[in-house]
Amino acid sequence: MQDPTGSNHMNQKGATSWYFLKSKILTMALFLSLCSALLFSFCHGVAYAAIPPPPLDGLVENGNFEEAPAKSNLKKTVIIGKHSLPKWEINGLVEYVSGSVYALTFGATRTCAQDEVLRVSVPGQSSDLPLQTLYSSDGGDTYSLAWKATSKAVKVTFHNLGVQEDPSCGPLLDAVAIKELPPLKRTVGNLVKNGGFEVGPHVFKNFSTGILIPAKQQDMISPLPGWIVESLKPVKYIDSNHFFVPSGFAAIEMVAGRESAIAQVIRTVPNKFYVLTFTIGDARNACHGSMMVEAFAAKETVKAGYVSQGKGGSKTASLRFQGNFRQDKDYILQLLLPQQDERFWSYVWPYLG
Repeated sequence: MQDPTGSNHMNQKGATSWYFLKSKILTMALFLSLCSALLFSFCHGVAYAAIPPPPLDGLVENGNFEEAPAKSNLKKTVIIGKHSLPKWEINGLVEYVSGSVYALTFGATRTCAQDEVLRVSVPGQSSDLPLQTLYSSDGGDTYSLAWKATSKAVKVTFHNLGVQEDPSCGPLLDAVAIKELPPLKRTVGNLVKNGGFEVGPHVFKNFSTGILIPAKQQDMISPLPGWIVESLKPVKYIDSNHFFVPSGFAAIEMVAGRESAIAQVIRTVPNKFYVLTFTIGDARNACHGSMMVEAFAAKETVKAGYVSQGKGGSKTASLRFQGNFRQDKDYILQLLLPQQDERFWSYVWPYLG
């Protein structure tokens, strides 16, 4: 006789077995799913790790010291407190010295055909400008000089040295302006600082014959940041509102023939190759004729010629050179105009990458 509860017992046992089997299937599915997830995560991680992070290149925290100590932590210029300079730890005597670079722009010319010298001075710095040579056809030149501020107020002095023979003659001064020069920003892909000459002295809006930037013998701090006027004679800073400039706002005009030269010290990597690219042309100031710019970098040199029609035009030249161990990896990029006739002027717009 069949047990009346047998069927229920079997059904319960079957249900139990089915539940156990289902649990095993679910457990296995979960395990496979987990393995797949781990495998996908591992593969995805490997693929992501295969892309190297970009190389470290930039300022450390507060690397330009723009975050100043609190005034309560300064005794004049001395920083008081080990952690008073944000993001830095100091030991011993440390001073916080801040000072912007300022550039004067002013019109100056001689009144007689004699040697005339204008001295421009600020505390701790002075420059003597010889005014015998005129670089503008209208009889008046515009100059720019720069200095680094060491105090909140400064006294600027223009002084006639009285070297002329006729006491009734003397330098003529007019239209004085001042500009605070912003710090230079790094240009990605270009090692030349201020390569487009975008940072420079104040330019008068209504009229400009260009601004003469004296040689480093007259002005140790340049109103053209990043650049050294390496020659004995000045170069001229011109703007796109009054002259033809191939790119951007400004360019440099080499107004003294072979005696015009600008230079820059550039840090390079030994044995690595670099390409210097620069633009030459005429500033649309009615100068006609042939001109040439010669560029030097490391051991290499290139001469780039241009025939001016006086209507504004340009061409690009380049120089490939290799960095080496000389000058502690610092190299001078020098651009000069080997042109004897001072009527033929040229602008330069360099790029190094």
